[in-house]
Amino acid sequence: MDNLCHTLAGAALGRAGLADRTRYGMATLLVAANLPDIDVAVFLTDTLPMSFRRGWTHGILAQIALPMLLAGVMLLIARWRPPRVQAGASPPPPARFSQLLLLSFVGLYSHILLDWLNSYGVRLLMPFSNRWFYGDALYIVDPWMWLVLGAGVIAAGRRRARRHPQARRPARMALAVVGVYCLAMLVSNAWARNTVQTALTRAGQPEARFMVTPVVVNPFRREVIIDTGRRYEKGDLWFEPAPHFRPGGYGVDIGLDTPAGAAVRQQPRAQAYLRWSRFPFLVPDNTTAPPRHILNDYRYSDSFGRVGWAGMALTIGN
Repeated sequence: MDNLCHTLAGAALGRAGLADRTRYGMATLLVAANLPDIDVAVFLTDTLPMSFRRGWTHGILAQIALPMLLAGVMLLIARWRPPRVQAGASPPPPARFSQLLLLSFVGLYSHILLDWLNSYGVRLLMPFSNRWFYGDALYIVDPWMWLVLGAGVIAAGRRRARRHPQARRPARMALAVVGVYCLAMLVSNAWARNTVQTALTRAGQPEARFMVTPVVVNPFRREVIIDTGRRYEKGDLWFEPAPHFRPGGYGVDIGLDTPAGAAVRQQPRAQAYLRWSRFPFLVPDNTTAPPRHILNDYRYSDSFGRVGWAGMALTIGN
């Protein structure tokens, strides 16, 4: 998910009461909820971002090491900066390593869970396995998550400022609503996959690989990508309330089994891209001299494969 969603999730957990368990509780949750994305530093290097992101810093070793490191840093900061208590005010709770460690784990695993829920995926077993795991339940940017979590955080903050006896309730309600929403999206996606599988079986393609993924804003619609062997085909699925699947009637040739595709697969950068890509395809680009080929992923290109943020231009022979 995007970092605004991660931050709001950490803030909601804090306003729900977790931040009150220890000094620097809220700061710990906010940092932990975004900590795995320290891998954005890859953009400062020549490494292909897709080949590194959501790997080492999201994998099983990082899931253990990062919370411990964060808790230690927060404890050092707390000792370096003793609390300043105003006259008549209650002193903040002491900074305790056990509580800081607990909040570090909670915040970090909220990040891992939200990243798993979308179609970009996450490599949960790194560095032992490069396998990607996909929940395919949430679009990578979900405004409904922003709205619910943001409203809960703001309402809880206002109640806290007024010393309301149930200041935590709005944040807890927001987390409950988001939990139900995520579960509903997971269950509905499994229902949608079964519908698509049934349709493919009736069409004589029971073994076809496919993906059903949410679209932005509309939780009652899904996009479907089907691998027919030589082409990817797109379709639409919507709930009324049962899922209905309809092939879109358009798609792209994969193009990786051509001589150009064989040449592209020899390039190390393309090999790194293909380890990340889920529905890779290759299209020629004759608008430049020398001509190039665009390696793209059909998850993130337009319907006809012309554009998309994940496209990578390659010149064969270089």
